[in-house]
This record gives sequence, structure tokens and C-alpha cells, in this order.
Amino acid sequence: MDQPQVTEIKTVRDVDVDVAQIGLRVDFNVPLDKAGNITDDTRIRAALPTIKYLIDHNARVILMSHLGRPDGKVVERLRLTPVAERLTQLLGKPVVKAPDCIGPQVEALVGGMRPGDVILLENLRFYPDEEKNDRGFAQKLANLGDIYVDDAFGTAHRAHASTAGVADFLPAVAGFLMEKEVTVMGRALEVPARLFVAIIGGAKISSKIGVITNLLDKVDYLLIGGGMANTFLKVEGYRIGKSLVEDQHLDLARDLMLRGDEKLVLPVDVVVADKLDATANYKTVDIEGVPDDWIIVDIGPRTVARFSDIISKAKTVVWNGPMGVFEISPFAQGTRAIAESLARSQAVTIVGGGESVAAVEQMGVADKITHVSTGGGATLEFLEGRVLPGVAVLQKKAGGSD
Repeated sequence: MDQPQVTEIKTVRDVDVDVAQIGLRVDFNVPLDKAGNITDDTRIRAALPTIKYLIDHNARVILMSHLGRPDGKVVERLRLTPVAERLTQLLGKPVVKAPDCIGPQVEALVGGMRPGDVILLENLRFYPDEEKNDRGFAQKLANLGDIYVDDAFGTAHRAHASTAGVADFLPAVAGFLMEKEVTVMGRALEVPARLFVAIIGGAKISSKIGVITNLLDKVDYLLIGGGMANTFLKVEGYRIGKSLVEDQHLDLARDLMLRGDEKLVLPVDVVVADKLDATANYKTVDIEGVPDDWIIVDIGPRTVARFSDIISKAKTVVWNGPMGVFEISPFAQGTRAIAESLARSQAVTIVGGGESVAAVEQMGVADKITHVSTGGGATLEFLEGRVLPGVAVLQKKAGGSD
């Protein structure tokens, strides 16, 4: 099945939701502390525009989500009760938490709904059938609604019952969050304003092979930082001390550099440390001066300046992955500097990936970024150019290609 182009996907605006029962797949897979309290409600807030739109149009809203990895069993600490409580606060109206996600009790609850009511089904992954994309389980979920709305981009790369299977039984359209994810990133990949710059970081080249390969053909510059830069630097003949390096991917890095030619930009200076610890001794050195028994932990100020200069000239920027060992504060300066550069930029800026998102949020510049993606694996696979099952099942607007 082909993935619809960004201009072809039907959204919740394109269907009549008045008084309809809407099966709305959301991504409420939020982090919890040991006491079961939500520590970050970003994903819940991200779904609010779609939920409020449906409420305002008199729909009966049946929310579906997973939480954690219960592996097909009921796990008490992974019930969605705290999510329903938080959503109740955010919406300012009661959200009923169903005792299950299928079965007679759920059917009775849904049958008693009035226009504007909101029910949150219990954790879908309490059933192994969810991740198996079991057709019978998908049909039971579909029987609860008249229309399926997918607003869970973060799970769109999974062909599960609630992300793909339900669309076999109901008309499937995108919610506003899904629409924004697919549209903003899709346009950046399909028809980017130039200069088009991608910044790729993170620990390993092996986890980003598909992204780098896909973007190399599209971008004007590909800026490489983080641990993965070490493999490229070793290919260039630089000594990298005791830094992380993927020797098994040296040939791949060499091939990518040949393909990338002048597009691929590597660090010219780095921060090195004698150990991976906040108490470590650390210093900035030119790339030729990495001590044999030290570790590269961040990009240096000259590299930051070089990267920032390229970013300042860009019209489209995609960033995925930190520039160093971001979780250790002294080694987070490069990542923070790139976040600041994006915040200053007049370009269309897209940030995806846990640490990159954390950087722009911690620095308070997320509101200066055009789009901060809620997807982890889904964002990566989208940037790789893969077909996402949860996007492929969405209906196309009239005139779209089949």
C-alpha cells in the first residue's frame, strides 16, 4: 500500500462528525514515576485540539491508547486511570475511564454516551491481539465507532489493530496532530525551501543509516555530530582516542562520504573528557588533537560556529539527535547551541528525536521551532522515506492518487 502524499490525506475536517461516535487513536504513552504520577503530559496536550474539535462538533469521543509495554497482560501500574484524571483537568469536563477496551461493559458505556461525552478505553496492549493486529480484535474496536480518527503519529510506524486494522472496518482520517506531523515533515522532504539542511546526531550511525541515506539525496548540507561522527572521523584518518566508534560500519561511512561529497560536514573541533562523568576533566581540542586515552563527548565552539552559520542561511532545517553526551550537563553545550541556532533561524525548523526535543524544551525555545515531532521511531522511519502503516490506511481526498 502506498503512503498518501501530504496534500491527499483526509482529516477530521473532511468528514461529518456531528453526533457521530468517533474512535480516536491517541498516543497517551506518557512517562510515570514510581507512584504512578504523570511526569510529562506533553503527549496528552498534543491531542487536545482534535479532542476539543470533536467535542465542539457534538461527537461522542472514544479514546484509544496504549501505555508502556505490558506484553499482552493486565499490569495494574499501566492502567490509564491517571491519564483520564489529567485529561479531565485539561478539558475541564469529565473523562470516563472504561474498565476495559472491549467487551459488554465497554459497549454499554459507549451506548450510553451523549454528544460531547468523552470515554478513555483501558490500555490496548493489555491484549496481545493489539500488537498482533488481530482482525477480530480490530473489529471489536471498530464496532464502538462510526469513524476512525488517527491522531497518534508516534505509533504510526506500527501495524497494530488500533493503528491500522481498525481502518479495514471504518472510514479512516487524520486528526490535527497527525496532519501536522505528516504535512510539515512531508513537505520538507518532498518540496523543501532551500537551502535544505539536515543535522544528524546521536550515538550510532547504525541507528540512522536509513535517515542519512534518504536525506543525502535531498539536502544541500548534512551536518554530523554526536557519537556517530566518530566513525566518519576515523574514516578521514583522525585519531579518536577511546571514543565510541562502529568499526563494522567504516566502509558504510566511507561510502556515504563519497556520496555526500561536499554536502557532509563533520566537526572541526571537539570537547574531550577523561571519563563519562559529570566530575570528569574535559577540554576543547582541534580534531587533530584528540588524546589517545580521552573520549569525544561534544562538538567544539568552532564546529558550533560553522554549523550555526550554515543553519543561518537555511530555509528548511531538520534536526534529529544530540551533538554530544547530552545527559551529562558539561557535555550538553553543543546540543544547546544548535537548539539556540534553530530558535534564531527564520527557516522552517523541524526537531525530532528524544534528546533533541528535550534540548529545545528544556531551553524554553520549543515555541520558536516550527514543528517539534511527537514521534520517536515513527519520525525516524518517516525521515527514512518508509511507508508508515498508520498513515497508509488514511483515506485520500478526492483527486488523490490511488
